[in-house]
Amino acid sequence: MTYTTTVDATTVGEATSHFMQTLQQIEKTGEVEPLVELFSNDAELTNLAMLEPLKGKEGARQFWQKYLSVFDRIHSEFTHVVEANDSSVLEWVSKGALSTSEEITYRGVSILEFNHGKVQHFRTYYDSAAFLPQGAKHG
Repeated sequence: MTYTTTVDATTVGEATSHFMQTLQQIEKTGEVEPLVELFSNDAELTNLAMLEPLKGKEGARQFWQKYLSVFDRIHSEFTHVVEANDSSVLEWVSKGALSTSEEITYRGVSILEFNHGKVQHFRTYYDSAAFLPQGAKHG
């Protein structure tokens, strides 16, 4: 494995490792298609801000394009991974700069459920307060 992480790559399953590596790749390149290809045709993706999940590869494309559009630059480090059966829970910390050039560090958890090696369900939960303007966080 060539990706930077605080998780020992030798203890992570192939599908999880590939997801982690590909996410870090799209954060560098801005090109979401390699990550979209990891999702099944009927995948569901959601986060706390969404009322309804996005579906399929087009939903995955929309999800990751929107994610990247918020940042000038971003890099995720995976701090802990738990795997069982065809599911993985990834704890992470992301650091970078918003599109407003404001520096940001935030953390969260993503839950992946795989079916035949493809991501079937993706749910992510993160510290949304990190996205508030600096003055609003303390007042």
